[in-house]
Amino acid sequence: MNIGILSSNCANSNSILPENTERKSRLVKFFEKSIVARRVLLFVSILGMCMLIGDGILTPAISVLSAMDGVKARFDSVSKSLVEALSAVVLVILFLLQKYGTSRPSLFKALSPHYIFLFFSRNGKEGWLLLGGTILSITGSEAMFADLGHFNKSSIQMAFFFTIYPSLVFTYAGQTAYLIKNPNDFKDGFYKFIPNTVYWPIFIIATLAAIVASQSLISATFSVIKQSVVLDYFPRVKVVHTSPNNEGEVYSPEVNYILMILCVAVILIFGDGNIANAFGVVVSLVMLITTILLTLVMIIIWRTSPLLVALYFSVFFTMEGVYVSAVCTKIPEGGWIPFAISLILAFIMFGWYYGRQRKMEYELTHRIDLATLGMLLSEPGVQRVPGLCFFYTNIQDGLTPVLRHYVKNMRSLHKVTIFTTLRYLLVPRVNPQERIIVRKLALEGVYRCLIQYGYADSLNLGGDDFVSQVTQSLQAHVENGLGCLPSEPLQALPEISELEEAKMASVVHIRGKTRFYISKKCSRFDRFMLVFYEVLHGNSRSALPTLGVPPPLCIEVGMLYEA
Repeated sequence: MNIGILSSNCANSNSILPENTERKSRLVKFFEKSIVARRVLLFVSILGMCMLIGDGILTPAISVLSAMDGVKARFDSVSKSLVEALSAVVLVILFLLQKYGTSRPSLFKALSPHYIFLFFSRNGKEGWLLLGGTILSITGSEAMFADLGHFNKSSIQMAFFFTIYPSLVFTYAGQTAYLIKNPNDFKDGFYKFIPNTVYWPIFIIATLAAIVASQSLISATFSVIKQSVVLDYFPRVKVVHTSPNNEGEVYSPEVNYILMILCVAVILIFGDGNIANAFGVVVSLVMLITTILLTLVMIIIWRTSPLLVALYFSVFFTMEGVYVSAVCTKIPEGGWIPFAISLILAFIMFGWYYGRQRKMEYELTHRIDLATLGMLLSEPGVQRVPGLCFFYTNIQDGLTPVLRHYVKNMRSLHKVTIFTTLRYLLVPRVNPQERIIVRKLALEGVYRCLIQYGYADSLNLGGDDFVSQVTQSLQAHVENGLGCLPSEPLQALPEISELEEAKMASVVHIRGKTRFYISKKCSRFDRFMLVFYEVLHGNSRSALPTLGVPPPLCIEVGMLYEA
């Protein structure tokens, strides 16, 4: 299961609760009543997403570095530094390409669960410590499911059961046979147990497999960050869809180059030993958090039978919990790296989320209704100026407080003002008939417009085509009598003429650009978090260039929100 999908659902406290309130489980009621429980769930979800992003840094590093060790195993004169340099070169090439779009039969006794119990009964605590060294043997299969956005479930299942799992079994069985006879070669046993006649073909296959595994986690990182941006849990970054059909195939230039720098830095600074320990920690924690979140989804969303939930949770949580306890002993030996990365990312995500929530609270508290807007427009000196204005707002129930600020200071409002809200849908393209939804409000020349778009739609709001589409939709709305009485269709003609006149006079796009005014009554925590949010907001991408609005037609209205 892709932890990005689970975290996105569970991080949003509203989306985790089913809309049908007739039969709510005790767990749903508990989350509804307890803000502490919701915040703990939010923290776990954010930690899971940050761990997966950390996995996206460590997987390319450890995978490519392990594959490149084959050169050193073959040629004794090759130094460790040269292997790391070659690995860095391969990683740089891999990231630069992102913008283009994702022996003996007795050995089989190892498949028997009996030997698991026998191993621990013989080794005790030492066996538990050694368990941390086996976690990397399952990471190849774990990375497959990072590609859920690129392939369907059936294809991944078939690849796992008929290709990946048999390959893992044969590979590890072969290495085990070799290490039984050559126990001192445990550091590079993979390449030493390969026969000389097939050494280089296997080396090429191993390198390609490392690149594929790296690609999976890089793509997963892009997907998770994209989902976080959509949910407003991460600062805005540029997201490019590399496929018109698959929503999960995305690419982010900023994220790509940051990942590239971090991957190369991890290889050159920490080396293979520390990276392996860090990788084991992050993979085991990602799997454990995935199990916890999936259990919540099974209970709250899917309404799965309690017996099946208990069976799933007891088996996987116990197994993964043992692995986590074992690899945590590696924290002083490089296992701290994913925690450091995750804490930095979690702090960024929480800071952005905190600031966005405070802004939304202010806007909902200070929003204005049509009656208030009517009073503002009736004040002496306020005029309705010629032209067509698209006034962008995120609030669908009410009007943004930026509007009050604008009218009070500019002492004017365009004769035709369309309050426009953008809604992103998880579909490639929105049906043209459903893309623009308009309705007339109770004030003269004031309308509301909802623009729905998918990830493959070209959102260009600055062209004449868009303006024509909106005005035509408004004209059809008026002519159908949705904005006036059905018995008075002729009275709609002046309104249509007014729309055409406003369109011919001028077209302007107005969007609020808000910042926090941090007053002295703010607590130290609020002051610190809001200042940090302002730093993130000031360095994140603006939403305006993505709208395709030409700068001469765009007006930003600045306003301070008092915290």
